[in-house]
Amino acid sequence: MTHVADPPLAATRPAARLSAFYADAVGDLEASDPALLHLLGDELVRQRDTLALVASCSPARPAALLAEGSAFANVTAEGYPGRRFHAGCVNVDKVEQLAIDRAVLAFGARYANVQPHSASTANQVVMTSLLEPHDPILGLDLDAGGHLSHGAPVNVSGRVFTAYGYGLGPDGLIDYDEVRAKARAHRPRLIIAGTTAYPRVLDWAAFREIADEVGAYLLADISHIAGLVVAGLHPSPIDHAHVVTTCTHKQLYGPRGGLVLLGESADLRLPGGRTLAQTMQSGVFPLMQGAPIVNSIAGKAYALGAVTGPGFTETMGRIRSLAAALAAELVTRGVRVISGGTDNHIVVADVLSSFGITGINAEKALEECGVLVNKNRIVGDAHPAQVASGVRFGSNGMAAREFDTDDVTRVADLVVEVLTATRATSNTTYELPAELRERTAALVREMCRRRPVAGYR
Repeated sequence: MTHVADPPLAATRPAARLSAFYADAVGDLEASDPALLHLLGDELVRQRDTLALVASCSPARPAALLAEGSAFANVTAEGYPGRRFHAGCVNVDKVEQLAIDRAVLAFGARYANVQPHSASTANQVVMTSLLEPHDPILGLDLDAGGHLSHGAPVNVSGRVFTAYGYGLGPDGLIDYDEVRAKARAHRPRLIIAGTTAYPRVLDWAAFREIADEVGAYLLADISHIAGLVVAGLHPSPIDHAHVVTTCTHKQLYGPRGGLVLLGESADLRLPGGRTLAQTMQSGVFPLMQGAPIVNSIAGKAYALGAVTGPGFTETMGRIRSLAAALAAELVTRGVRVISGGTDNHIVVADVLSSFGITGINAEKALEECGVLVNKNRIVGDAHPAQVASGVRFGSNGMAAREFDTDDVTRVADLVVEVLTATRATSNTTYELPAELRERTAALVREMCRRRPVAGYR
């Protein structure tokens, strides 16, 4: 019998090459590390059978996960396309340029850097590139919905720079008069407009007006609302802010990683003669990072391409409508919702005043029942962040499952039933009837299996 040689690897179809590669990888894992293999499988089942309402994440598209788990992980590629410090980057250059081009198109930007390891890293790039240590910065207070990397005392941003905060008015909305007053009082070099638990639209023009008045740079961190911005369902800051940062794992349904974007400010000349684009480029590498995570950039390239494809705008519309429906359903059931509703994917509920339990107890009780949320401090919170008085819901996961408003009604019923039945025995411990826990978990599992995330069946 004559042996027919296998065709050269380069001559086979890309899909066949990859299928063989990943099949071998699964076989190797099964043979060499069954414990890890089981954990990978268990996590897939857990995600399939639980309802993730954590606002800071979403189920990454399986193709993005495949790209991230690719052989690009083997390449060291310090530098930028066409200007690397290592050999073997011919395809790395192509995939990074693809991600850059897609980011520019998606956000209407003039410059994009796709190398930051995270949005927090991207924020550090902006601060360290434009400011000197101890320079004043102004960002949204953590309790009002701000982010750690916007000047929190426990974060490097609050330790290296002199951080001041602005908050919310009695209506739960950003008080732009307070922002202006704080800016005039502290003369920040950088104003940060961005949130992690704020459910309303941000007025970029108002922020830029204040920044210009005091001679500050304006940073817009749109990590939580990037998808809505791309879809035109939230105003874009690209030509208001000096710099825009975001991540790719929340509303872009991609891998974990960050972006730095510039609009009309890209050619702005800074003291010393360099442009803002040049400053951001060197601010990522070599100032803040060494080699980029190339396999993550491959996943970003896929996700950034998908946002301009069919169905994305529909998904973003679903994100907004489902969040608004959840807020309305909770309010109808007597739950205190911060600001009374939402304009994006975030709903923040005061569970202490609504149910007499802390945020950590609410989070743990709901998790026992298959519903995942996160504890969240609220304005005037007497409890530390590890305990909190509120919880934060998000609709990214529901939108990925293509939930409808009837599903949201069921979710609100389940949440209120569980939290009403949760009896606090301390700020961090509680009792929950076993029958309710088992029944609710089964209902949630059935709901999730009926509406699976595409590719996670």
